[in-house]
Amino acid sequence: MSGDEKSNYKYVFVCGLHRSGTSVLANNIGRLENCTGFKNTPASVPDEGQNLQDVYPFEAEYGGPGRFGLDPRAHLTERSELLRPDKVARLRASWHSYWDKSKTIFVEKTPGNLLMTRFLQAAFPNSYFIVIRRHPIPVCMGTPKLGQASATSLHNLFKHWLHCHQLFEEDKKHLKQVYELTYEDYIEDPGRYHCAIAAFIGTTVPKTTLKEVNADRSKKYFDRWSTLLTSSFFRDYYQYIARKYDAGFLKYGYSLVKWPGLDAEALRGLGEISPALGGLYCRGADACAFTSRLFNWPPPNTRRRIKALLPKSILMRINQARQKTSVAQDQPEATSP
Repeated sequence: MSGDEKSNYKYVFVCGLHRSGTSVLANNIGRLENCTGFKNTPASVPDEGQNLQDVYPFEAEYGGPGRFGLDPRAHLTERSELLRPDKVARLRASWHSYWDKSKTIFVEKTPGNLLMTRFLQAAFPNSYFIVIRRHPIPVCMGTPKLGQASATSLHNLFKHWLHCHQLFEEDKKHLKQVYELTYEDYIEDPGRYHCAIAAFIGTTVPKTTLKEVNADRSKKYFDRWSTLLTSSFFRDYYQYIARKYDAGFLKYGYSLVKWPGLDAEALRGLGEISPALGGLYCRGADACAFTSRLFNWPPPNTRRRIKALLPKSILMRINQARQKTSVAQDQPEATSP
């Protein structure tokens, strides 16, 4: 690509933790006029920039969803050693090979972007950052559904949410162009935000319909959390972490003990748990999460990378063996006369 072409390019990075609504948001931004998301990516690879490059590590190498941000190596800035010209060129080439070359506004979404904004701004001139934030209850309680290989105790998921957003609060002071919104506001009026984001990145909303934004699916998580606080066998643990982390979330307008539609009577009189006993509960929860990770290792991204290194002949044998196993399991058992 020529220097003149590069000067017209804009790079839009969608940032937000897993389960925060980044996928539907990035999909719709990629459908705005003159915008493109990734096209024709490998079927077995999730449509995220991290999976289409080999310059920086996958989130899985830092613990995966709900854990990666607690590893200091996941936080990349303009001082990163990865910003060598050859590596930046390789990263740009990797992503441009999957973007529509007839467009000039390129959209990329990876949850880890939340901790990489300063790095990405240094690597991609004319960068725009769109950051979406969602209530910690559905984010943290929904994260384990992404795979047991990255299982994490709930208190560490709360800690991870706060840590990542606190890092971003510091990083955004260094950003030139950033737009923030909440998941709750977005699903309430997606059209409003599509127009606002289009104006922010210098384009327009197309006449064709964008992808439908589903109604809020958070209620089931709030209901489950309410039950854990009041009726669970381990309610002392949940009450302890609710009290411990609530003040941190209040800074972002969220709460672990108050939310719209809550039956206030149900949560009245949450017991006080001593730090010593609460710490013991947390260590027990960590032990359970560690056991789950141990029995479900390696995580999906690591499996994909291992497969990529295997010869095709071995992959074919593995697939054939799986097919035979599947067929055998489907056969009815033989009975003796």
